[in-house]
Amino acid sequence: MESPLQLLCAVEARHAGVVGPGTRVVTRAKLPGLKVTRAELASLDLPGGLVIETADDGMPRPRRRESWILGDAFSGRMQLTSLTAAPAHMVIVDDGLATIRLLELLTGRPGTPLLRARAAATPSRRLLGAAAGLRLRAAARAGRLTVFTALPVPGELARAVRGIGADLITHDFAWLRSQPAVAHPRPPEKTVVLGTSLVRNGLIHRERYLSWLFGLEGPLAYYPHRREDPVDLAAVRDHPGVTVYDGGVPVEMTLRDLRPGQRVLSLPSTAVTSLRVLLSARGVPVETVDVPDDWWTPSASTSLRSHLQMFAHERASP
Repeated sequence: MESPLQLLCAVEARHAGVVGPGTRVVTRAKLPGLKVTRAELASLDLPGGLVIETADDGMPRPRRRESWILGDAFSGRMQLTSLTAAPAHMVIVDDGLATIRLLELLTGRPGTPLLRARAAATPSRRLLGAAAGLRLRAAARAGRLTVFTALPVPGELARAVRGIGADLITHDFAWLRSQPAVAHPRPPEKTVVLGTSLVRNGLIHRERYLSWLFGLEGPLAYYPHRREDPVDLAAVRDHPGVTVYDGGVPVEMTLRDLRPGQRVLSLPSTAVTSLRVLLSARGVPVETVDVPDDWWTPSASTSLRSHLQMFAHERASP
């Protein structure tokens, strides 16, 4: 696992019985967000038979006839391992918007390489991505590929995923919902704003985003995205009426105890979907802010904007 969300979803996969009772989850070392998330998970009632470790000396190779939970299917290291280790079964868990792109590529034209959006790939990297795609499609045809997701996979895409032989299983964070939230006291602010990576990734204009944020009626609780620019975050921290909460773990874990009278605002993101699952029963609205056309930079392709609209239900005006 290479991100906090991947790690959380691996735990959910074990709880749901998608993987066996003896499950070893290995995370990348030296990533602050993963370190904090591991500590948070260790304080909770983990599913039986689950062990979480760090890959201090490099990610291990799964042995033959073992099942493999895959967090980042676009990782070159993981793609190479999938070609040489021959796991008996592969389970893909959520990795944000990249999960939807992965499903689209897998169900697209045969031979399409598995590459991240906007990636400038070398010929050798494209060759590896194409080989990894062939391996995953072959696993799907053999009934050895499972996609375990909390994302709103569009109906046509879901049918295409099942059409290539993959098992598509949706979940609603059942394990996390069963856990106490005492480690994260509720913020007192009525409005909670989720940070975004769209600015850091060069997809929306920084000035327009900050102008919108600072124009909201406060006080505001701000939960940064793990990839936000420290300079931008310092500006948010210094703005009157905004309190920045540096939880470090996925917002699904830090915000699951919000109460009626509070609300969550977010630009389109996968966190919107999961927080709605967790908070709808509590009567807490999770609202997506439509991104105005003049916020987008030339780097934001039409297809990317379309992908983000999957998370734009229950919209709020900017």
